[in-house]
Amino acid sequence: MVRAHVYVSGLVQGVFFRDHTRRWADSLGVKGWVRNLPDGRVEAVLEGEKNNVEALLQRIEEGPPYARVEKIEVEWEDYQGEFADFRIRW
Repeated sequence: MVRAHVYVSGLVQGVFFRDHTRRWADSLGVKGWVRNLPDGRVEAVLEGEKNNVEALLQRIEEGPPYARVEKIEVEWEDYQGEFADFRIRW
């Protein structure tokens, strides 16, 4: 099990990025959260099986339709198992 703290830059707000990320996470069994940041980036914390987290990171990097991902930063952290599901934070 792994944990990734992710920051996504580009045209990633106002394009249903958080909703797509939540749906992708649910389909892969990844737990955690996603939120918009005031500086225009999207932040997420992902926990789950390594291959599923990596698959979600690939989808995030591609982005949903109308998004334009310019940069993705991933910080690998110690798995904590603190999430029961995947949520959009406000």
